[in-house]
Amino acid sequence: MRWLKFTASGKTSWGIIEGDRVIAIDGDPFGEWQRTSRTHPLSDAKIELPLIPRTFYCVGLNYLKHLKEAADKRGEVPAVPERPEIGYRAQNALIAHDEDVVIPSFATEKIHYEGELAVVIGKKVKHLTEANAMDCVFGYTIGNDVSERSWQKADRSLWRSKNADTFKPMGPWIETEADLAKMETIVRVNGKETNRFHTNDMIFGVVPFLVELTKYFTLWPGDVIWMGTDGASPDIKHGDIVEIEITGIGMLRNRFVREGQ
Repeated sequence: MRWLKFTASGKTSWGIIEGDRVIAIDGDPFGEWQRTSRTHPLSDAKIELPLIPRTFYCVGLNYLKHLKEAADKRGEVPAVPERPEIGYRAQNALIAHDEDVVIPSFATEKIHYEGELAVVIGKKVKHLTEANAMDCVFGYTIGNDVSERSWQKADRSLWRSKNADTFKPMGPWIETEADLAKMETIVRVNGKETNRFHTNDMIFGVVPFLVELTKYFTLWPGDVIWMGTDGASPDIKHGDIVEIEITGIGMLRNRFVREGQ
C-alpha cells in the first residue's frame, strides 16, 4: 500500500494511491481509518511531507564506498564501525517533495546531497530482537540528507551543517510493500545520473539498527530512521534539481536555490 499526505480542493488529508489517483481517507495509517468517496488525480494533488516524526534518527557511515571516499579525502585508512552508529536530525529541516532547498546566502559552494532510505516506524516498541525487529516497520520513504561541508568541518556537532531550514527533503509518500533486497538507489542532478547503488548493501542493515536503538529508546509510530548513503556528491549550485529514486518506492525531487538569487 502507498500512503500519501496531500492537499487537494483546499483540504489536507491522508490518502492511498491507486494507479494515477489518490483516495482520501478519514483517520491516519497509524490508527483507525476508513476510505472515503473523495478521489483526486494524483497530478492535481499537492504532495505534503508524509509525516513529521516525533524523533528523527539517522545513520552515519553505513556504506563501505561512502566510508572509503570520506577517509580518502582526509588521507586516512577507513575505519569500519564495529557497531551501528546513530544520530539525530531536526524537524525544522524537513521539506516535502517538489519544495525548494534554500541555500543560505552566506554558505560556501560545498553543498552536497545524500540519497537515503528512510524507515517509518508503525508501532510503539522497545527491546526488539533480531527475530521481531521488522514487526515494527510500517514502511519506507526517501530522504535527501543535505550538508554544508565547510560548516560540518568547522563545528563540533552537525547543528547547522545538516539541520539548517530546508536541508532535509523527505517523501514523496510511504510504501509499505517494498522489498529491500531488490531495491536500487539512483540519484540524478539536472536529469543526469550521478550515483547508483544497491539500497540494501549496508554495513549494518535495518534489523541491527532497530535492535541497537531499542536497547535505549522507545520507538513510536511515525518515528523515522534514515539509513545512510553510498558514494559522493558533486557541489550543488543554485538552480540544480536533485532527484533521488529508490526502486519500489518512488522518486523524491527538489530544486536547490540560493537565498537572495
